[in-house]
Amino acid sequence: MQGKGLITIIAIVLGLICLNELLPTWYASKIESQIEAANGNEKEIRRLKEDTLHLGFTDLYYAKAKDKEMKLGLDLKGGINVLLEINQRDLVNDLTNYSTNPVLIEALNRTDELQKNSSKSYIDNFFTEFDAVNKAKGANLKLADPEIFGNANLSEIKFNTSDEQVKSIVKKRIDLSVGTAFEVIRTRIDKLGAIQPNVQRVPGTARISVEMPGMKDIDKVKKMLQTSAKLQFWEIQQIQEVAPYFQTLTSTIAAKGDSMGVAKNVNFMNLLQLDKLRTSGVASVKLSDTATVNKILNSKVAQALRPANMKYTQFMWGYKPESTDTNSLVLYAIRGNINQKAPVDGAVESAKINYDELSRVVVDMQMDSKGAKEWKTLTEKNVGKPVAVTLDNRVYTAPNVVGAIPNGRTQISGNFSQEEAKELVDVLGAGKLPAGAKVVQATQVGPSLGEESIHAGMISFAIAFLIIIVYIVFYYGGAGVYAVFAMIINLFYIFGIMDSGDFTLTLPGIAGMVLTMAMAVDTNVIIYERTKEELFAGKSIFDAYKDGFKHALNAIIDGHLTTLLTAVVLFFFGTGPIKGFALTLMIGVVMTLFTSVALSRVMIFSRLEKGKGLSVWTAPTKNLFRNTWIDFIGKRKIAYAISIVLTVISLISIFTNGFRYGIDFTGGRNYVVRFDKPVNAEDIEGKLTNYFKTEDGKNSSVEVKTFGNNNQLKISTDYLINDESLKADQIIEQKLYEALKSDLPAKSTLVDFKSAYKGNTGIVSSEKVGPTVADDIQKHGILAVVAALGGIFIYILLRFRKWQFSLGAVAALFHDAVIILGAYSLFHRVMPFNMEINQDFVAAILTVLGYSINDTVIIFDRIREYLREKKSITLAGLFDDSISSTLGRTFNTTFTVLLVILAIFIFGGDNLRGFMFALLIGIGFGAYSSVFIASAIAYDFLKTGKEEEVHGKTTTNKEVLASK
Repeated sequence: MQGKGLITIIAIVLGLICLNELLPTWYASKIESQIEAANGNEKEIRRLKEDTLHLGFTDLYYAKAKDKEMKLGLDLKGGINVLLEINQRDLVNDLTNYSTNPVLIEALNRTDELQKNSSKSYIDNFFTEFDAVNKAKGANLKLADPEIFGNANLSEIKFNTSDEQVKSIVKKRIDLSVGTAFEVIRTRIDKLGAIQPNVQRVPGTARISVEMPGMKDIDKVKKMLQTSAKLQFWEIQQIQEVAPYFQTLTSTIAAKGDSMGVAKNVNFMNLLQLDKLRTSGVASVKLSDTATVNKILNSKVAQALRPANMKYTQFMWGYKPESTDTNSLVLYAIRGNINQKAPVDGAVESAKINYDELSRVVVDMQMDSKGAKEWKTLTEKNVGKPVAVTLDNRVYTAPNVVGAIPNGRTQISGNFSQEEAKELVDVLGAGKLPAGAKVVQATQVGPSLGEESIHAGMISFAIAFLIIIVYIVFYYGGAGVYAVFAMIINLFYIFGIMDSGDFTLTLPGIAGMVLTMAMAVDTNVIIYERTKEELFAGKSIFDAYKDGFKHALNAIIDGHLTTLLTAVVLFFFGTGPIKGFALTLMIGVVMTLFTSVALSRVMIFSRLEKGKGLSVWTAPTKNLFRNTWIDFIGKRKIAYAISIVLTVISLISIFTNGFRYGIDFTGGRNYVVRFDKPVNAEDIEGKLTNYFKTEDGKNSSVEVKTFGNNNQLKISTDYLINDESLKADQIIEQKLYEALKSDLPAKSTLVDFKSAYKGNTGIVSSEKVGPTVADDIQKHGILAVVAALGGIFIYILLRFRKWQFSLGAVAALFHDAVIILGAYSLFHRVMPFNMEINQDFVAAILTVLGYSINDTVIIFDRIREYLREKKSITLAGLFDDSISSTLGRTFNTTFTVLLVILAIFIFGGDNLRGFMFALLIGIGFGAYSSVFIASAIAYDFLKTGKEEEVHGKTTTNKEVLASK
């Protein structure tokens, strides 16, 4: 056999590489099991961690193995994933030196609005809006104008630099700034002590994806990542300057409170508690009243009433309550300016924890040269007056200036604990972000849920694997054993390649592996069914296998390439779990071709060349489908009628009943909450509805569904959907806790509830998707489906050189997609599992399309073969012969895959049930549509119209047909 030696060498080398990559995972797991068995014996644990395994070609010890072990995703290990977005308006403001040019300001405001529903980059939209505003106002400004980008911050821009050149320069600077932010974020994560963190820039955006398996405190992570570390120093206005304004607001509320978002009987001066004021602030407000004060001060009415001396004033809260009054926050009035740029806005060169004369924790800092100069000027100007030290619009301290500070040294005191001071030093030490950052998407999975997912995933994997082994050996006998052996090697290679590529294994990735196993079965089925045909034709066992592999190759390549095309589309257009699924599928497609075709061929012919036989059937399966012949073309009109009815029902439901959209399509927050007793979803939803009300008193959307067991709920809400701050997350978690408190264990605290690690009750996972991210996910999902359909149409056209085949294939795929959508529309209210339209659903649709086209390609390949060999005297007979001759393959593959999917659906955990339900429907209808839609439509458009439809088993009864 040609190439036998090369294939064997590749298999051995690949196997050794995979073994070397997987050994650390095995060793780390072994040591951790022994550590757990040590029951806290420190001496034994220390010995185990320091023990070394000598293997000759490598030495393994725990720390090294742990660092190199396979990465597990959040859904398998628990942890935190956040998607950060760098504020590009801040970057533009910085590059324009905080210009107040009205054309610039209006262009930025319009860009902010446009960005909510745009998939283009912020800067591209800004340039478009700037041109539009510039033209509308007749300003004739150039981007190189000193009031726009022609300033000291962009020295490479001269007065005669063209707009196109400026755009290029600005884009490069913004990209560099995002790169700087990426490095700062990565440094901060190192200081958090995360194990195997994964930090990546999202190409073409100002977003940074951060995944930290094993991390528990999401609030701490968000705070650490979002803090800009932009230390600013401001002059402040004291109570004497702002008191008249507060008095005006008090009397205005009595008349216009409704338009300010508060009741008319609210006494603003009482809320301010001026009698308690002991600092240089302008108010001391109870924590429970801060939201009301914010509403009043930020209302349009209050803004319009500001006197001239407060036109640019910024109100900021203290970092935390003072030690003398732990229930209140101090409000400060920051003296702003037209561009709201701080007098001192410099980075910190170094920061360390220290103690003042009263042994209180403080943070000592040394500013950079620019900050030191500005700090000297500010302190000289404000001797005897207070100056506010702020970080991310929070006032940490506001001491009186005793004298000018020339050396850039200063100190922050803020009633710190040791841990808070360390967090601040870590943030300042990692460097400042070039602009503000916000969390636009976040996912948290508790370790208990991760362990359950691993357990469910492994059980479904094992059951699916067992089903495949039993079935394929039962059906194909000795040849089936070789198929199983090739499949085991295939899985070993997939795990090894994922580990060597530092890829992360997720629950959807495990599902992708299971589908890869099904695809490997499909490959072997195609080969063995062709081999059986050759044996029935009277060929020897050697020649039968030789021709079986030869004739099956085209169909296998076509099927794998269409699946690979779908996986590539999923990878490039998908996000998060879809990428994990697609990546596993891509690796699986390539490895299946190698193991089930090349390597399997080497193993089989090595046996045959020794004169040994190899059965390709068992007694019960030998003649299954052998003489089966069905007049499919003659029955196509009945199938058309059934499909039309199902399609119409689906479309009616889609347009009237609609769908349940997941938060990754609409934006919002999901929480999976576990209780220690069964709870009623409708009762809980009623309780929550009263808590989630908007400022105008209207109810926000709240949906509660049982998730898996009846002591676990999935709670979805769009409350504060446009507020992506950490504070908004904390408000919602507080409301959830208060609403559910009566259903939680008696001693459950808010801290316990937010992270269900103790007692296993509370929030076991959470997810937040901002509206802009949701819009991007939705658009990418639609693009993925369109791209997949377009790619498949073109591929079929190129392979079969007849547009009729492409039309039939795409029509069948459209049919399958509509049926699945119809099922999700019809049953999403009644099924006991999640049936949301989300990015997982898009992955399911594309998987079905890939599988369905694979089925269709097998039939089309046989039709093409029969057309070339002119095996029938009528087109209808030829189509019937082709479909009937592939029935064995269609049944075996569909039946096996459905059994595998059913195993995952039942045992694979709650997160995968909706995904697998779509596959169950899709695979079943995919097999149906390949025959009755794709083939039937291709026939109807290929026939001349003059041909008489003659039906019968044409390949063997030509004489009978001729006599008619």
